[in-house]
Amino acid sequence: MHPTMQAHAEGMLDVGDGHQVFWQVGGNPDGKPAVVLHGGPGSGSAPGAARVFDPARYRIVFLDQRGCGRSTPNAGDPTVDLSTNTTDHLVADVERLREHLGVDRWLVLGASWGSSLALAYAQRHPRRVSELVLFSVTLGTRRDVEWILRDMGRVFPAEWARFRDGVPPADRDGCLADAYARLLADSDPAVRERAARDWCAWEDTHVTTVPGYRPDERYADPEFRMVFARLVTHYWRHGCFLDDGELLRGAHRLSGIPGVLVHGRLDISSPADGPWQLAQAWPDARLVLLDADGHGSRGPDMVAAVTAALDEFAAVR
Repeated sequence: MHPTMQAHAEGMLDVGDGHQVFWQVGGNPDGKPAVVLHGGPGSGSAPGAARVFDPARYRIVFLDQRGCGRSTPNAGDPTVDLSTNTTDHLVADVERLREHLGVDRWLVLGASWGSSLALAYAQRHPRRVSELVLFSVTLGTRRDVEWILRDMGRVFPAEWARFRDGVPPADRDGCLADAYARLLADSDPAVRERAARDWCAWEDTHVTTVPGYRPDERYADPEFRMVFARLVTHYWRHGCFLDDGELLRGAHRLSGIPGVLVHGRLDISSPADGPWQLAQAWPDARLVLLDADGHGSRGPDMVAAVTAALDEFAAVR
């Protein structure tokens, strides 16, 4: 890993609809531009993750997507309307930030949900993307969502039963994201808090396929739990605001954009067939499968593979 990035600029960008998006820039002001798209939806940016970039060679841009992190309004407030928080809005925000910062083209790094957002952005603005580096790759399909909401119960049956039983009996055979979204909008704060806890407990379960996995400390924060649960349920119940299979069908739009897809074979919550299919449809992409890594893991192999891809692209201007 590289030295810690030193931020040299930050601000709030008015993206319309009453939203202000927080952004931060670090590294070399004259370096190769790169933007980091975080996961979730709703995780918020983590500038400490910039250590996969060489700060002497990259101008590194972070942003908190609508409703999370330091962006406003905060989606953890149940009165905040989420109707203007969609994939189309987030893609437009990324493009508006590029223009605001005076960047012509930039490398896009995305993880988990951030990889889906990166693909959507690149397919709609291919001339603005120099390279893509994606890890823990997800494609935002209906099948992907249903896999986590129900099928992963075959791997973690007791934990999934607790997750399912967190909603009223009448809702247990329907869309669990819908049911949890209703609970998270309940007028009773105790109902909302329990729903956020139950949702995040399941989120922290279906990624625990790597030996030695430690619970995600972010879920201990009640504010983070609420933001994360509200935004994930919002996106999942709407199919990630993508036409089903859109990102795979649109892979031809990435022609000429070099890419590296880094994925763990132990990533059961986002199986490797997704990035494999994407690599087949996108000849300019290279798929790196790691035997000992799971979803979103920060093991040495995952970090090394992402760092190596970024070091390789740093020389291309």
